[in-house]
Amino acid sequence: MEPGSRAKLLDRLAAAVGSVTVAHPVRVAVDGPPAAGKTTLADELAVLLRARGHHVLRATIDDFLYPRARRYARGEFSAEGCYFDTHDFHTLNRVLLDPLGPGGDRRIQQGVYDHATDTVLSPPVTTAPEDAVLLFDGVFLMRPELLDRWDLRVFVSTTLEKTIDRAVIRESGTLRADVERRWRERYLPSQQLYFATARPADHADIIVHNDDPQRPVGESRTA
Repeated sequence: MEPGSRAKLLDRLAAAVGSVTVAHPVRVAVDGPPAAGKTTLADELAVLLRARGHHVLRATIDDFLYPRARRYARGEFSAEGCYFDTHDFHTLNRVLLDPLGPGGDRRIQQGVYDHATDTVLSPPVTTAPEDAVLLFDGVFLMRPELLDRWDLRVFVSTTLEKTIDRAVIRESGTLRADVERRWRERYLPSQQLYFATARPADHADIIVHNDDPQRPVGESRTA
């Protein structure tokens, strides 16, 4: 695996999306640890796919969270709370992934939670085109609750220690010690739990090694 340009990687991902043949919208998971670069990659891929004529739906796991009181019931720094109590996978399947899947009516909601206000939402239902592509980014997307809903699975990998440095930059208004504690006690141990129990890399169709975002390494996986 040789590192290449980011443009080449995006072109390769777009080709992979285009090669999926299903009789319903294509559901693409962009999984990986926090601060691995998932959202940026999915946003850039969306731009490229739209330029090539695809109708792209963008959504994120952050819009399918449980309210804060439930997320932190085990404590602010609980890794188990992060893994088990944070995401409403049932609703995600019911209002987005299953309607886009086999036999679905394509009537969807692309988010049901507002993180800024800690509010559960009920947005209008819209109907996706038959040839739509859903690009969905987030953590824990290859858990058993979601695994068989995806038509293409991308895992964005980076050294967990690098995610701390990126988080510090991203949360520049927060004390580094506070960011590091949250990462080391909650986020990174929850990822280690995920790796041990769900083995996401084993289920990925493409792994993006993203230690250097400008020179990522794409690795195709075969069964």
